[in-house]
Amino acid sequence: MTVVADLLKTGADRDVALGAPGRASLTYAGLRAHCSRIGRNLAARGIGPQDRVAIVLPNGPEMASAFLAVAGVCSSAPLNPSYKEKEYAFYLEDLNPKLVIVGDGQEDVVKAAGSLNIPVAQIAVTEDAAAGEFTLWDEEADAAAPGPGDEALVLHTSGTTSRPKVVPLSQANLFASAANIANTLALTPADKCLNIMPLFHIHGLIAVVLASMKAGASVCCTPGFNALKFFDWAVEEQPSWYSGVPTMHQTILLRAKRNAAALSKIDLRFARSSSASLPPAVFHELAQTFGCPVIEAYGMTEATHQMASNPLPPGVQKPGFVGLPAGPEIRILDQAGNAMDRGREGEVCIRGDNVTAGYANNPKANAESFTDGWFRTGDQGFLDADGYLKITGRIKEIINRGGEKVSPLEVDDVYSDHPAVQQVVTFALPHKMLGEEVAAAVVLADGVDVSEQELKDFGADRLAGFKIPKKFVFLEEIPKGATGKMQRIGLAEKLGLGADA
Repeated sequence: MTVVADLLKTGADRDVALGAPGRASLTYAGLRAHCSRIGRNLAARGIGPQDRVAIVLPNGPEMASAFLAVAGVCSSAPLNPSYKEKEYAFYLEDLNPKLVIVGDGQEDVVKAAGSLNIPVAQIAVTEDAAAGEFTLWDEEADAAAPGPGDEALVLHTSGTTSRPKVVPLSQANLFASAANIANTLALTPADKCLNIMPLFHIHGLIAVVLASMKAGASVCCTPGFNALKFFDWAVEEQPSWYSGVPTMHQTILLRAKRNAAALSKIDLRFARSSSASLPPAVFHELAQTFGCPVIEAYGMTEATHQMASNPLPPGVQKPGFVGLPAGPEIRILDQAGNAMDRGREGEVCIRGDNVTAGYANNPKANAESFTDGWFRTGDQGFLDADGYLKITGRIKEIINRGGEKVSPLEVDDVYSDHPAVQQVVTFALPHKMLGEEVAAAVVLADGVDVSEQELKDFGADRLAGFKIPKKFVFLEEIPKGATGKMQRIGLAEKLGLGADA
């Protein structure tokens, strides 16, 4: 079989599956028993393979175990625990779950579910419970087993430019992706991941939780990313790896300078980065700081996360590249659907066992997104002579400056090399004559100052004139989405910047 429940079979009974700072660990035997019990609880309320169950829990081991338990018997629909009532109402109406599992104090989702007549179950966690253990209710019934084609996870796209699309992922999709990632990272039962990713997002759910389960490895489930606690957690838990988005790595690097003693006690096998482009300057600093390989990977919800990844040593990690195909096939197509030779830029397209069969109730999006069985990612890039993939930008994010196309990622990479720049995100600024002009939001390093003109001069040595940002906006923090990714689309509007003359 190739279903989620099978992923839990690798771990030895006594080996640790889930942990959390300051909590007793849950073994694989305990996790399997927990998932089986929750599955029987759900079956007693008539919930089976064709149903959806929404999960609204704070980051931590209970969120991880709830996902594993629910996805093992039906479709799990994790939602951001920081949403407000109107947001929950939108997503719940869209998803139509048969039940919502919540934690203590989740009043907004309880109200939203009540308005839609959706039953709510609050988990109960005893004081001495191992990490991830909770109860729902006493009633139990035999649970039906889902098949590989049944839905196991349903998520929404980010919806930055339109209504969020519903992405159903099958049991087989999840199994394939977990196996791909575990293989790419050579995970073994000896590995432990310190999870700092949100568990309502594909990155944390698949790359951390499911891939670890597939390998019989363990996951320490933190309450979420906290730069002030990261080094204490890492010293206490002694993980062999962690995975994050570039903004997390950058913040960790800032704290590393003040945590030299803790850093000397941390021994990582590798650090992984995904969900956004990792600037080469950050890649090098991360590798030097932790003294380990940095594995940049490329993922998206529709691919059940991973599509490409840089290999572990002795394979070569290429800064600025998202690596070799790591699961699905990758092909570069032009607008007409023709395959492009290596070195030529086009749209990154994929197909494989981990790729969604299509968006739910959205024939228009499916027609636009699939060409002869290949899923169009919406990313622009090329494969180099060695087969490594370079992402040059989101097609929708490419800045059209009076007909001259500018890749924001290219500009980001240049300014990430400036010693005064801690973070940078290049974006389109509306312009009355050109349509769009190039702008950049910058966070400066602590105690450093630099002028707009100095940054323009710096870019002049590395970029064509039309690619140099006309405007730099200096910020204390760049707006980020729920998963920590910097928001490029719509940034001009968020910053109150109107059309330039």
